[in-house]
Amino acid sequence: MNSHSLFIVALVFYGISILFGRRGRSSFFLGLIAHSGGLVLRTVEAGHPPFTNLYETLLFFSWSILIVYLFVELKYRTRVFCGLAFLLLLSASLLGNKYKEITPLVPALQSYWLFFHVAICFLAYAAFALSFSLSLTYLFRQEAVLDEIAYKSIAIGFVLLTLGIITGAVWAQYAWGSYWSWDPKETWALITWLIYALYLHLRAIGWRNKRSAYLSIIGFFAVIFTYLGVNFLLPGLHSYM
Repeated sequence: MNSHSLFIVALVFYGISILFGRRGRSSFFLGLIAHSGGLVLRTVEAGHPPFTNLYETLLFFSWSILIVYLFVELKYRTRVFCGLAFLLLLSASLLGNKYKEITPLVPALQSYWLFFHVAICFLAYAAFALSFSLSLTYLFRQEAVLDEIAYKSIAIGFVLLTLGIITGAVWAQYAWGSYWSWDPKETWALITWLIYALYLHLRAIGWRNKRSAYLSIIGFFAVIFTYLGVNFLLPGLHSYM
């Protein structure tokens, strides 16, 4: 069985878990095991971390979201809908026929910074995805605990995104001879950082509940544009991602 087959297996188990809710918990864990195994196998097959094209990053992004969701559920006893992660993995599966073939790394990616920078950024994205899901849920259920966990998720994601931008700047200096070149992805990463910095500032001066939930949702749209929109609409140095 190759890595792509394991991702299909994971997708099936996740689908069963979503369909049956709490009664499908065992399916969720089986899916996570298959998903994790697929990432490990893909790394072995490729000889490098699975971060080098859209197919691989969708696989890792969805896995990161599920790990963050699971941590929050176990810590706070609050169940969060994992539909976003399912859709990302489904998109990766549909792209598999075109992108699953392993290709050599372009020179700019042949660095140990690949793992640190990209992994940190996607863990930040996963924390923001959690806050997005919690904020959407809050708008319907208006439970204070959802708003509080969303805030904590953004605080953690903000620290991780800051580290991601810093490691990216160091890597850019190594790869292209400049810490910052105003490449579209760099620019939108900065815009995303500023939105979440604004969220944390407004939170510190008293913003709560619906207002912070709406800003959390806006922030995640910036995350998605940084991740996907830039690639398709504003190609630049990061286009291979």
